Amino acid sequence: MSCKLTRRSALGVIATSPFAVAALLEPACALEFAAPEPFDFDRLTADAEALARAPYRPASVPAAQTLDKIDFEQAIEIEYRPEQTIWADSETPIRLFHPHKFAREPVRIFLVDQGAAREVIYTADLFTFGPKAAFAQTLPHDVGFAGFRVLNPHRIGDWLAFQGASYFRSSGELEQYGLSARGIAIDTALPSPEEFPRFTEFFVERDGPSVNVYALLDGPSITGAYRIHCRKDGAVTTEVEARLFARTDIRRLGIAPLTSMFWYSELNRAGAPDWRPEVHDSDGLALWTGNGERLWRPLNNPNRVMTSSFSDRAPKGFGLLQRDRGFANYEDDGVFYERRPSVWVEPLGDWGEGAVQLVEIPTDAEIHDNIVAYWVAAKPVR
Repeated sequence: MSCKLTRRSALGVIATSPFAVAALLEPACALEFAAPEPFDFDRLTADAEALARAPYRPASVPAAQTLDKIDFEQAIEIEYRPEQTIWADSETPIRLFHPHKFAREPVRIFLVDQGAAREVIYTADLFTFGPKAAFAQTLPHDVGFAGFRVLNPHRIGDWLAFQGASYFRSSGELEQYGLSARGIAIDTALPSPEEFPRFTEFFVERDGPSVNVYALLDGPSITGAYRIHCRKDGAVTTEVEARLFARTDIRRLGIAPLTSMFWYSELNRAGAPDWRPEVHDSDGLALWTGNGERLWRPLNNPNRVMTSSFSDRAPKGFGLLQRDRGFANYEDDGVFYERRPSVWVEPLGDWGEGAVQLVEIPTDAEIHDNIVAYWVAAKPVR
């Protein structure tokens, strides 16, 4: 593949530091950048606040008919070129996700260096396309991306991925993906439809062996600016600061939401049409209350939607955990449920009065996320 220096990338070279210039002229030369612009978290916060003052506008989807043709079979044939890996020689190499039928809305991705952000421009040269997906090579530059993932330093496997609405997740210590976290949850398990605000822009910054992810959230009821410091040292830790701005009154605002799957366990497998002893990404909700009490609530697959609330003040933590860790618990050598990560949430301040809510939704298969847990403040959101 021939390398080219476009007008966009030339503008990026002129205005960036020598380190950034060197990175741009490395073999990953299909990368194209928009002109640099000043960036910091306060600027992103101001953008989110201004956005909340205006009516919500759903994202327009460029080339929507083409993206709708990129179903599961086509999507797995579209791969990011290894030679185009961003920060390839660093401790946090990054690759981008191609948009597809299930992630059509464009996500803008910027690289941050020394207070300046440069947007990565979509080009088909960043990806390889198999026979079933060859038609997607004609997509325009404004189609954007679906998200990004952070690879291990040796580039075998990844440990962090942002893709779809405000979802993000990690493969954890055992290098196996499972449940997801979300930036926010809106009206979960209410009679009205649940709202799924999405991260529309990511600003990604290297921080030694860690990565800083700044994200702009937008949805019909809320906007937000997020700063997420992500590091892997055995376990993966993300420190999240969210500055949120409500467009409307919100009936149920879920903070630090976790989304998982529970089909059945050894306790309720009598009616399961499957030979495996257990099938779940998480088997219980753990709570560490404000008064120091430790609680464990096993998960269920109910016959109707169930919402359980655990009232508290200034909680110390909560999480969805996978406690059964033996292969014999699941006997599945394809998806390895015994390796699925747990996620534990600890407030970094006093969250006041409220409740941890657990939502359990009926499911008859392992392909559906049917478990949600989050914190709801007692004070209504106006």
